[in-house]
Amino acid sequence: MGTGRNGTISCMPTIEEKTAFAERLKFAMNRAPEKLRGGTDLALHFNLRHRGAQPVSPQTVHKWLSARTIPTNDKLQTLAEWFKVDLHWLHYGPAPVEASRAVPGPLPPASATGLSAEALELSAKIEALKPHHRYLIHELVAQFYGDACNRLSVKSPPPPPGDSR
Repeated sequence: MGTGRNGTISCMPTIEEKTAFAERLKFAMNRAPEKLRGGTDLALHFNLRHRGAQPVSPQTVHKWLSARTIPTNDKLQTLAEWFKVDLHWLHYGPAPVEASRAVPGPLPPASATGLSAEALELSAKIEALKPHHRYLIHELVAQFYGDACNRLSVKSPPPPPGDSR
């Protein structure tokens, strides 16, 4: 929500809100099992899932992806269910509790953990990332090591809010 000319609150999303939504939608699309190559693919697959009266056009979806509009609530609900993400996260971003993560405390001495100072520093940097960025790091490491992460019983980070993989 933005503020109107006379100081009243308007329901029109700001360009920043639309841009942030478009980025979250693209992130969710990239995580989808099916490879979506843009607005046309997204519109086609969306219309197969959405139970609304009118299908969406590729032009409408292009407006979502290019930060010109944000879908209505019923369409957001369909997108959130399809991409297995939290509806609030998709529409507005992380909840205020998640967004106000505490700054990591001082690193423990390397000798206490058995890890090198570099490993501890890297761990602290990863821990300070937003949840969806930590998830991406985990996925990247899993690509390099395959199932080795699971065999080593490494605690994987939680997926983005609403993800039920």
